[in-house]
Amino acid sequence: MLTDAACRKAESTDRDRKLFDERGLFLFVRKNGSKLWRMKYQLAGKEKTLSIGPYPEVSLKQARDVRDRARAKLRDGIDPSADKQQRKADMAAEALGTFEKVARAWYDTRAKALTPRYAEQILSRLEQNAFPKLGKHPIRDVTPAMVLDAIKAVEKRGAHEMAHRVRNHISDVFVWAIAAGLADQDPAAMVRKALVPTDPKLRPAMVKLAQVRDVLKKTEAMNGVYWTTLLASRLLALTAARPGVVRLAEKHEFEGLDGEEPLWRIPAVKMKLTRARKQDVTWEFVIPLSAEAAAVAKAAIGESVACASVEGPHLLFPGVGNWKKPISDNTLSKLYRDAGLQGTHVPHGWRSSFSTIMNERAAIEDRERDRAIIDLMLAHVQGGVEPIYNRAAYMPRRRELAQQWASLLMKGMPPPEALLPDMRKRRAR
Repeated sequence: MLTDAACRKAESTDRDRKLFDERGLFLFVRKNGSKLWRMKYQLAGKEKTLSIGPYPEVSLKQARDVRDRARAKLRDGIDPSADKQQRKADMAAEALGTFEKVARAWYDTRAKALTPRYAEQILSRLEQNAFPKLGKHPIRDVTPAMVLDAIKAVEKRGAHEMAHRVRNHISDVFVWAIAAGLADQDPAAMVRKALVPTDPKLRPAMVKLAQVRDVLKKTEAMNGVYWTTLLASRLLALTAARPGVVRLAEKHEFEGLDGEEPLWRIPAVKMKLTRARKQDVTWEFVIPLSAEAAAVAKAAIGESVACASVEGPHLLFPGVGNWKKPISDNTLSKLYRDAGLQGTHVPHGWRSSFSTIMNERAAIEDRERDRAIIDLMLAHVQGGVEPIYNRAAYMPRRRELAQQWASLLMKGMPPPEALLPDMRKRRAR
């Protein structure tokens, strides 16, 4: 048996060594001079080791007490190492406490491997759709019924695809929590088949010219809609860009708005690309703007500067009450639903509208080459084509097609200034 004096006088050597007490307890003396209490035991025919703590912080008497308690657990069929890890996990869960705190801890870890834009989207989805109903509950108390209730609230808005995304994020939180010992099951996995099925590739869209004009008229006639939402919707329609790119548009991305060749230069990091290409500046995407699209950008910039109490924000479409954040990723979808377009046209549908209508015109006019150019205008990555070539390829024709689309779409529509607050008030009178 060891004595306290022997433990105290034990010196390090050129290799690690063990000083044994009794019934599996030993002092592990490392060659760096540290001394650690360990207990060796067997369970189900396998040799295992229990870490007890450092000496002298843990005295010989305390180490023996821990050993005796561990052996008592072994007699009851309990693995003392597993029990210790579970107690640590319980303490960590108690410290984190609620689902929201655990989710934010997961997010802090996950966000490091994501692009800033996607990381922001995930956190926003959790804040808007999961935290209100689940956030305050201890994570171990969250049940499948509670998760389903939160997801069904998203479905009631008609956002079926968003409901599936939110469920995925909640599930990811629970998988991480299980791995960290903070939860025992993933209730979000159990409700997956209870959600309304959705095809992420199926996005309703109007594909007739009269119909798409009607979409603009309906959305822009809505009362009580914030001006950034209306202008974002119009720019989306005119450019057929992805909704997320429009939502996050910044002033410095727009060039030559007063000239004959205005451009929207979208950084690669904002495009739908592989992670490696997002970091490559040559994969930026340049959109030649029609006169109507340039007018929308100018109106948004002018109004944001006029409304801001400090230096104008860098965002083209800031959210309500917060100039540092863009409109949310659900803002345009809500506008279209409120305008009675649910199931017939969604914000992403403008890409299909532009592609269908302009390809039909190309066929009628026997301009086969335009088909590839239209595909290029939608930022579809083509195999074997260098990005630096894509950026400038067919720019004159792209600009012509963009202007043709704008002229067709905006026939009879008021200028973008009519969507600004002061002008809308006058029209209402």
